[in-house]
Amino acid sequence: MKPMGQIPADHGRVDGALMIGGRSAADWIDRAGGTPLFVYDFGVVRDRIARFRAAFPGVSLHYAVKANPHPPLIAAIAALVDGIDVASAGEARLALAAGVTAGRISFAGPGKRDDELTMAIDAGITINLESAREAERAIGIGRAMGRTPRLAVRVNPDFELKGSGMKMGGGAKPFGVDADQVPALVRRIAEAGGDYRGLHIFAGSQALDAEALIEAQRSTLLLAARISEEAGLRPPHVNLGGGFGIAHFAADKTLDEQKVGRALTETLSARPPLLADTAFTIELGRWLVGEAGVYLTRVVDRKTSHGETFLIVDGGLHHQLAASGNFGTVVRRNYPISLANFHPDAPLETVSVVGCLCTPMDRLGDQVGLPRADVGDVVALFLAGAYGASASPQSFLGHPPPFELTVDGTEIL
Repeated sequence: MKPMGQIPADHGRVDGALMIGGRSAADWIDRAGGTPLFVYDFGVVRDRIARFRAAFPGVSLHYAVKANPHPPLIAAIAALVDGIDVASAGEARLALAAGVTAGRISFAGPGKRDDELTMAIDAGITINLESAREAERAIGIGRAMGRTPRLAVRVNPDFELKGSGMKMGGGAKPFGVDADQVPALVRRIAEAGGDYRGLHIFAGSQALDAEALIEAQRSTLLLAARISEEAGLRPPHVNLGGGFGIAHFAADKTLDEQKVGRALTETLSARPPLLADTAFTIELGRWLVGEAGVYLTRVVDRKTSHGETFLIVDGGLHHQLAASGNFGTVVRRNYPISLANFHPDAPLETVSVVGCLCTPMDRLGDQVGLPRADVGDVVALFLAGAYGASASPQSFLGHPPPFELTVDGTEIL
């Protein structure tokens, strides 16, 4: 039997039935119309936002849509955060459709097309520039439209976020402008008449080490001050990045966000005078929504092969690429997984939970301990609120897309 991550405490049970929000998993399946089904409990998201506000007074909070772009979820989050960060024109349109004003949207990502820059400039969205060439294109498009583009510079810092799952800064990267080249680009934006909105400095993601985040945020603040001094311009806004991780696997420790918040409060209170009037933001995705999601998939077959028991379900990696171990992990480890309904005293058996795709990569649980499950039972995969449906190859092998619900208490949003 192989270990798995801890099931989030947000999801309880009543008489053995998994509860999500105010209803059982079975109730949500009935209301959605079947499985596979993602259920996103907005109550969990609301709790995470409240925890952030308590830990980071005076710091703005932005939601990174790439973590989960389910439209009802975007709309609900937008009402409680200060801004929305997008990484494509498609995500920008989702944010606008959810009622987010353009002034609260920032647009990052390498390789923005001219039509994407045009849409962002026309709407009044802040563009986080990824290169000097992209800056010239945005400036030129703005001039042709007779519009003043809102431009920030995404910085490739000369440090990285230690222990991060995905490193987004430090060394040669496709993201952002190397730190030593940023001051000249900031001056170019000002000289060209652009509306300079500040700096976006994102070093990495999925970090669980509070000390590593504290060090990265201190380094980010010093870098922002150095760039601004060399450029001779005060940044109206500095996006400090995010990188807050959640505990996926058995050995993972939960991030102490309060410790990070206390350190950042001290760092900001002693910031250089040049940044005295600068607004600061932290951009989060996974930390806000990851633990809110549960993926429900039904057992369609049970078989034994060479002594190993397999539960074959109607979902799989085409909806849950990350949980299958094919989204950035080197060694596959088990996400928390359970049955949606079982007797608390039921003995465990060792099984592997596999999807319906014709590939050996389609494995959601590798030799995990579960109560006995038969055809028709429902398996619940946790931490499914981030990088699930939209980050997975839904078209692979032609299976149908999953159902998705964002719920608040007993209601569907």
